[in-house]
Amino acid sequence: MYNVKPEPSEAQLPPAGPSNPNPVKNEPSQTNLLAYLTGRAVPKAEPIAEELPKPEEEIQFGGTYQPPPPPRHHVYESASDIDYAPENALHEGLNMVKTIEDTVKTLVLGSKLRQEVWQREIANLKGQSSPTTLIAVCGATGAGKSSILNAVLDDNIVPTSGMRACTAVVTEIAYHNKSTINGEVAFLSEAEWRQELGVLLHDLVDEDGTIKRTTDLKSDAGVAWSKVHAVYPNTDIEKLVTLSVDEILNLDRDVAQILGTTKKIVAKDSKTFGKEIAKYIDSKDQKRGEKKDKKKDAPKEKSLMDKVRQAAGQSVTAKKGPPKGDEPALWPLIRQVTVRCPAKALSTGAILVDLPGVADANAARNNIAKDYMKKANCIWILAPITRAVDDKTARDLLGDAFKMQLMMDGNYDDHCITFIASKCDDISCSEVISALDLYSEPELEEIEERIESCREQTAEQKKKKAAADKAIKAKTEELKDLRDRTEDWKSHLDALRAGEPYESKFAAKASTATSSKKRKSNGKGKRGSPKRRRSAASDDDSDDDVSIITDSDADEESERSGSDSNSDAEDSDADSALEVASGLMEEETEETLEDKLESGKAAIKALRDTLKDLKQEKREASDSMSNLEKQLSKAQKEKNAFCSLKRSEFSRDVLKEDFRTGLKDLDDAAAEERDPENFDPSKQLRDYSKIDLPVFTCSSRDYVRLKGQVKGDGSPSCFSNVDHTGIPALQEWCHQLTIASRERAARGFLTHLGTFARSIQSYVQGIGDVTAIDREALRDKWESRGFVNHAQQDDEDPWARFLAAGDLDRYLDGHNLNPNREPEEKLDADGNPIGITPRLCKEFSELVDDCVEDLKQNFKDGLEEKCRQGASDASKAAVPLHDEFASSMHWGTYRATLRRHGSWRRDFNVELIAPFTKSIAHSWSQLFESDLFAPFDAAINAAIKNLLQEFEESSAPGLKDRVKLQGEACLEEARQTLQNMIAAVQETMVSQQKEISRCMAPHVQQELVPGYNRAMEERGTGSVARQKAYMRNYVGDVKDDMFEEGADVILNRLDEAAAAVGKALDDSLGSLAQKIEVNLAVLWEGLRDDPAQVRARKHVVDIVAEIQRQLAFWLAAAQTKKEQAQQQDEDVDMA
Repeated sequence: MYNVKPEPSEAQLPPAGPSNPNPVKNEPSQTNLLAYLTGRAVPKAEPIAEELPKPEEEIQFGGTYQPPPPPRHHVYESASDIDYAPENALHEGLNMVKTIEDTVKTLVLGSKLRQEVWQREIANLKGQSSPTTLIAVCGATGAGKSSILNAVLDDNIVPTSGMRACTAVVTEIAYHNKSTINGEVAFLSEAEWRQELGVLLHDLVDEDGTIKRTTDLKSDAGVAWSKVHAVYPNTDIEKLVTLSVDEILNLDRDVAQILGTTKKIVAKDSKTFGKEIAKYIDSKDQKRGEKKDKKKDAPKEKSLMDKVRQAAGQSVTAKKGPPKGDEPALWPLIRQVTVRCPAKALSTGAILVDLPGVADANAARNNIAKDYMKKANCIWILAPITRAVDDKTARDLLGDAFKMQLMMDGNYDDHCITFIASKCDDISCSEVISALDLYSEPELEEIEERIESCREQTAEQKKKKAAADKAIKAKTEELKDLRDRTEDWKSHLDALRAGEPYESKFAAKASTATSSKKRKSNGKGKRGSPKRRRSAASDDDSDDDVSIITDSDADEESERSGSDSNSDAEDSDADSALEVASGLMEEETEETLEDKLESGKAAIKALRDTLKDLKQEKREASDSMSNLEKQLSKAQKEKNAFCSLKRSEFSRDVLKEDFRTGLKDLDDAAAEERDPENFDPSKQLRDYSKIDLPVFTCSSRDYVRLKGQVKGDGSPSCFSNVDHTGIPALQEWCHQLTIASRERAARGFLTHLGTFARSIQSYVQGIGDVTAIDREALRDKWESRGFVNHAQQDDEDPWARFLAAGDLDRYLDGHNLNPNREPEEKLDADGNPIGITPRLCKEFSELVDDCVEDLKQNFKDGLEEKCRQGASDASKAAVPLHDEFASSMHWGTYRATLRRHGSWRRDFNVELIAPFTKSIAHSWSQLFESDLFAPFDAAINAAIKNLLQEFEESSAPGLKDRVKLQGEACLEEARQTLQNMIAAVQETMVSQQKEISRCMAPHVQQELVPGYNRAMEERGTGSVARQKAYMRNYVGDVKDDMFEEGADVILNRLDEAAAAVGKALDDSLGSLAQKIEVNLAVLWEGLRDDPAQVRARKHVVDIVAEIQRQLAFWLAAAQTKKEQAQQQDEDVDMA
């Protein structure tokens, strides 16, 4: 079901009595007023317009005619020109209302009742706004709720790490049309913090006063210490457990001053917002590794407490005495966080509520979460996809009690529940391929072929690179050797020319090479001295860089293979050495040295060219490997995405089927409960194949990486297509969840505005050729003179009010001086008021009484027997339930549950009422899903038709046709108003039944409080056993009365709800009666015929006619949009 916000008149259910504090009276004229004041007769003059009081919110009718401002709405020439959306329709409709308001101010109306009704109609229309849809987001800790929400919001607004309070505090996130992000952090009241402190102190010590071990942060004592120590960091646990709650509160008055307050935050962006809100919800003890002496001399920034004191006008100067130490953290004190942001996904009215993922010790936060679940229109269940199918989350849906409550609320169906499988980027391809048997999938085979091809090509390029690298090393060694020899030859030549002796440094090497041709060194370039290697690497004569480029892959390849190129290089080195050796043994001359120098330079150039080619080959191989690596990474991502999407497809089907199975189990259990003898489990109680649970499989992590929402997290691990992450579909789902309520609200608003415009047109056009006698006959029989009981104004200075506002009429009324004062209330022979309004009010009142009695009878017939049976079932099961509850948990957890009056990690009170809830759940949902107000609606319509029939029969022959037409228009408007009114009352009834259906658990808890408290008094050896025995006996003693009284509480609350509905209907139907009389009063009211009013009426007729034309366009555009959407849905289904 979707929450359509009703019109303000029905939503607020205004009282039947009108708000105008003055009785209806005849129009005054200048003549009689001046005659009365002056005591002299004066010539007759045209009547003047009556003025109303001028409060800020009241429309001023009448006065000298002045053309109103131009229309405020846009004028279209056809429905096809309109880009229809519910929000656009509401916006343009409100502009039309403002245009009407501007226009009707120029009219002098015939009665104050009409003024009052029109004012109320305009106020109701102006108060209309787009409905909202509350979405409760549930999921266990670690399900990734915060990450999913940030992805849906397209901004990092919800804290995702280092903030413990986020798992325990309700966070409401809604839209606002501003560029800023606004937040409100509400803190616990002093009473709420006192209550929690009392519980936490008990968790810290054993019954003998021994302090419990607090190192395990998941234990009760660990949780308690982390909270108390965060708020009071300068008090050790030994001292803390000796203090009372009052003494703890007095430890830090700054903390006490924060309790019960709300901190407002306005930030320009999410980064600033995160920093600001972190001051309140971040956990101080999670900061590690900070240097304590860092920036000792830096000026100290104001602490959070200093800022709070400054905001309160207190001094923030440094106090004398020892330093205070650590500042307190405020996250344990937070009650609720509210955020308003410009997220597009929420722009159509969705409100996301992040509910706690774990049980919390604080009762206030638990109650807030329960209230949100009660008000939620839709529920999102989150679980990681790796666990969703295995855990049967969709079938179990957070437990039987939760499932039963949803059924009673009318929310256990595929229209209200959405399942979200998170962390879809967490994938193991081999496991998914094996589990889903994807080996023969063509798409997967194509991806695998590309991956294999990339790997093969990569191996080939690695070999090429290794070969080139080895060749480069060999040629580099040869080049260095030639350079050294060329340098030696040059030195030798210079020595010869100078007549100086010269001994070649290669003489010894030549001898070695000559004596052993086959003795080669495989480590050339590496075994020389470091100095030699450095000088060779930095040869100034080298035109090219010949430094050796190493690569781990090439090195490995070079060690594994003995390539031909390496052998050739070694042979070439050996041949060169022999040639040089033979040359050295001969006597060198200038000519031979010059020849060697020339041939050496040529050889060096050739080697450089060879090295250049080899380096190019290596570079090309490296580039190919890099490209192949990218292709391989892309192909692997495609494989990951393919496997993830296949898993998601499988998971969606399984989750949908699990949900159908769970719903059928629930229906079967209810059917067996109703009639165990004739129960047939093979019988389908509904068409389960049509139940289609919305399931979304999402990867928030890859989405934010693809969108660049986070920095420093690297590239996405699975998806390269944003749509495959599932987040865009979930964002669109936010809009889809609100569209039904938005469409209903827009259509209802346009219809309401149309009926009001027609009623204005009917009045302004008037009826011609009707005698004054016929008018007066109708007025005398049907006008409600004096019935409306207006309160008198009480002004300190009536004359000053008259001079300021010109409201002489009201002044005279207030002092019983008006010669035209309305006569007293008209009564018939039996003393009953005469007129349309009193008659309808009387009949409506009787029908409301009948409606209330019918509601009470329906509640009794549909639920009393089930409540009694449920009470009996719960009573029988109470003691065994206690035994199972006590034996299923650690004694410390059992004791902590007693200390919290049964509500802790599990709620004993809720488990006790499970048999009661099971007994009434189906009947309850069936009763409140039925149309409880259909007979009442028909009866009200019949009463209105009867009155209109009598009204028509009492009219003069010349008026009958017009009376019939006016009656039909009046009936249509009444039906519209009644429809909105009953919708609002039904909404109230739904809210009430949700409240009442939850009142049994608090009743049971209240009844067991004496037992909880008495059991906790047990101390010493064997105390746990005595506690369990006492609670078992106590439950056994009180169970019968407890559940019987609980059934009485529910039935009595239902009767009270029926009476409250009756009161609301009485109030609203009084306004409806007035509206009907105003619509019919045009038949007896005369219109002013002065030129100003004639012009004003003509302008109003033109404006109202144009507005009706525009409304017809908008309604046609809405119908076209609806048909297009249906066609698109059909196309998708066919595809």
